Amino acid sequence: MARRPLMAGNWKMFKTVSESVDLVKKLKDSLSGVKDRDALVCPPFTALAAVSEVLKGSAVTLGAQNMNDNVQGAFTGEISPAMLKDAGCAYVILGHSERRQYYFETDALVNKKCKLALEQGLTPIVCVGEQLAEREAGRTFPVVESQVKGSLGGLTPEQAGKVVVAYEPVWAIGTGKTATPDQAQEVHAFVRDWIGRLFGSSIADGMRILYGGSVKPDNIDSLMAQKDIDGGLVGGASLKAEDFTRIVKFLS
Repeated sequence: MARRPLMAGNWKMFKTVSESVDLVKKLKDSLSGVKDRDALVCPPFTALAAVSEVLKGSAVTLGAQNMNDNVQGAFTGEISPAMLKDAGCAYVILGHSERRQYYFETDALVNKKCKLALEQGLTPIVCVGEQLAEREAGRTFPVVESQVKGSLGGLTPEQAGKVVVAYEPVWAIGTGKTATPDQAQEVHAFVRDWIGRLFGSSIADGMRILYGGSVKPDNIDSLMAQKDIDGGLVGGASLKAEDFTRIVKFLS
């Protein structure tokens, strides 16, 4: 099955509102002719509404970097999925390794957020991946398996078919290290196999699985040449219009 590539830019805690608007204006122009793949930007919460206005009618979609696991309520400092929808978001990143590591988000919490995002009409990008110590101990597969099962547990096949999964080897995020295309492909194939066991082969065949771990213009072509890599969850390189444009326009 031919899966439509998706390049998602995770801006993390960078860019003011004016800086965000400047960047997406450049991306709107540089990606205007892109038809056979999807481009997504995930700015900070403060810039979502302004960026949404700029992106109207463009080839670039808007997403958020996180959300609360409630529709509304007395949760000071939090953002609900309904608020994200209202701000123009179509996607939301859930369970990013930084959320898991620094804010102690568990698979159970990610699972709750995933179900709520789907109920609220957002497409979740659910992140999984191992730490360096886990890879060195030969535990990549059991760790990733546990995260996939824990984060997606209880979904119906129909719901699972709307989810995007991102494999991000934590040891390759912001370190300049990148999993080789073969290493990435090996884990992506493993994830797809588990999706098939959980939800059926047709769901697994159709699911987009992104690679996230120091994706750059100079490695995107070799990563995208792999059978089970369907796009990228891009960090630092998504903060520069020229770099992210090159990544979206990878050579297939």
